[in-house]
Amino acid sequence: MDLSPGKKIYFLSDFHLGAPDFASSLVREKKIVAFLESVRRDAAVIIIDGDVFDFWYEYKTVVPKHFVRLLGKLAEITDSGIPVMLFAGNHDMWMRDYFQTELNIPVYFEPRTFTWNNRKFFVGHGDGLGPGDHGYKFLKKIFRNKCCQWLFGQLHPTRGMNLANYFSRKSRQKTGSADAVFLGEDNEWLVVFCREVLAKEHFDYFIFGHRHLPLTIKLNDSAEYINLGDWITHFTYAVFDGNAVELKKWED
Repeated sequence: MDLSPGKKIYFLSDFHLGAPDFASSLVREKKIVAFLESVRRDAAVIIIDGDVFDFWYEYKTVVPKHFVRLLGKLAEITDSGIPVMLFAGNHDMWMRDYFQTELNIPVYFEPRTFTWNNRKFFVGHGDGLGPGDHGYKFLKKIFRNKCCQWLFGQLHPTRGMNLANYFSRKSRQKTGSADAVFLGEDNEWLVVFCREVLAKEHFDYFIFGHRHLPLTIKLNDSAEYINLGDWITHFTYAVFDGNAVELKKWED
């Protein structure tokens, strides 16, 4: 795909709407909606790279309430003909078909590759990639298991959502601000992962979320790793203008 002159591709991730509470999430949601509206004029594609919600589970006939401003804005954008893609993160991996059927937004559960203007992109949320973190990788297999998802779905939505939100808060309290600490290139597991991929196939850009830390790291003379940061404290995003990707901070 070649971008039309003046068109851009936008990447953003890690809104975690619902955390730590709905009052503060509403403030962030309004910022995100304002950003999406501001980029509509020149967006060729908008890619949301995971953890839109701090928890999301789709029952057969029930979805979580709240955040209708964001959902409405996304519907408005796709209705206008601008494609939006969504990667499920580790906090909202329990998506089913709501975004596809109601918002016309494809949802991806694994990284995908794209080529725009002859630049190759490797895009994903970033969780479970690279060395280590075996405990989470094991839990991810359980959480993505269809049988386990069905069993959780047998809980009444009120009980199920309250239980999941409780454990999500506990997880955040345990990890604290660890995601905001740069570990050094040799210890950043996503950097290690990118270099392992590059040993087999060339990509110009690796774009991930998950780390909550805005990063741009040169992997070699022609490849970069970009982490999108978050919309909790950083309000950062990346934009591809057809020539290069730049990490930016949005100021409303």
